[in-house]
Amino acid sequence: MSTRTNKPHEIVERALALSRADGCVVIADEHSTANLRWAGNALTTNGVTRGRTLTVIATVDGSEGTASGVVSRSAVTVDELEPLVRAAEAAARAAGPAEDAQPLVTGVSEAPDFTEAPAETSSAVFADFAPALGESFARARAGGRELYGFANHELVSTYLGTSTGLRLRHDQPNGTLELNAKSPDRTRSAWAGRSTRDFKDVDPAALDAELERRLGWAERRIELPAGRYETLLPPTAVADLLIYQMWSAAARNAAEGRTVFSRPGGGTRVGDRLSELPLTLRSDPREPGLESAPFTIAHSSGDDASVFDNGLPLNATEWIDRGELRHLTTTRHSAALTGLPLAPAIGNLILDGGTDRSLEEMVADTGRGLLLTCLWYIREVDPATLLLTGLTRDGVYLVENGEVIGEVNNFRFNESPVDLLDRATEAGRSEKTLPREWGDWFTRAAMPALRVPDFNMSSVSQGV
Repeated sequence: MSTRTNKPHEIVERALALSRADGCVVIADEHSTANLRWAGNALTTNGVTRGRTLTVIATVDGSEGTASGVVSRSAVTVDELEPLVRAAEAAARAAGPAEDAQPLVTGVSEAPDFTEAPAETSSAVFADFAPALGESFARARAGGRELYGFANHELVSTYLGTSTGLRLRHDQPNGTLELNAKSPDRTRSAWAGRSTRDFKDVDPAALDAELERRLGWAERRIELPAGRYETLLPPTAVADLLIYQMWSAAARNAAEGRTVFSRPGGGTRVGDRLSELPLTLRSDPREPGLESAPFTIAHSSGDDASVFDNGLPLNATEWIDRGELRHLTTTRHSAALTGLPLAPAIGNLILDGGTDRSLEEMVADTGRGLLLTCLWYIREVDPATLLLTGLTRDGVYLVENGEVIGEVNNFRFNESPVDLLDRATEAGRSEKTLPREWGDWFTRAAMPALRVPDFNMSSVSQGV
């Protein structure tokens, strides 16, 4: 039997009806993707895929507390529904009481589109983008450049139902574009990326022009030693660093003294000033152009999520308000444990409060410093300070007297995003950006460029 014989809401209802547990949550995720790939100024592949993932969360009450069991499977047929539900129930009975146990969320009315068909993408999403990309191929070929990259568009329709009566639905579009330009001898490379909901706001010609300029800068090569340099971090690099900071901002871990947000002597740093600039770091499920699920969707429990919170309404949250730490991520359980306000994780991240200045204007005001393209291979070194290490990639440029004078070698860096917010001396205007490192997991971000007077380039790297 086809995985799509039954409508998603029918699958959810049937799984709930099969449940014999004290509580049940069912999440049906309907995926559809469309993609294009190209190399050497020519399209190479394209395709469309569809699929379904079903997650069943069973809760079982006991004398010592409530246990939970979670089982997720792809391509579930109707005949496989009951074994899946029974597997979740068996996992709950085999588990000890769940530390994060809470009553399942109630009081949310059924979404008006809960019984409607899932949203789907198709190759039509590239109707305007693909011809424009073809024109960029011709322009690049004439200019002696080779373009490589891919465009991916995904639509996920999530249907969430619970034994307490919730019937919720969210459609999440997610598009990414990554474009590399290389010189024919492969000695120079430049990258640009964009995040988009529908590819209507992506201009391949503008991206190619940006890459052409960067390849031109790279015609002059300058070797620099490791050290601390005034550095302009573009929005994509700022996003990669602050997304990691957000992932490390669980309130319970901070209260237990294990993170950069722990207060020496006990408690958390909520209320501390983290930046002298009037920067506000926030999330809002209704942010125009960056919309995300307005309720919690948790396929598993962890430091910043709880399966018991599925369906919890989400609202705009300021994590940092004009430089002051206001919230850490909490579930209902960790909020009660730490005494902090309830502040669940949200699927986007915005940093604003800087100036309206563009990155180009910030370059023009630089006496001597480095301009980065992006960061990659970011890893944590010390959770107590949130010290991260990683590499620069696809272009580090030297700025002198307001002009880019050439490309320098790549570096390994060692920096904490919390320290960077404290030391930053200028922020530009916030704009939608694609995180280079975390683009497979988190794409809905808007960030400004940041000027850091003493960014730590700890060693020279041979990466490209």
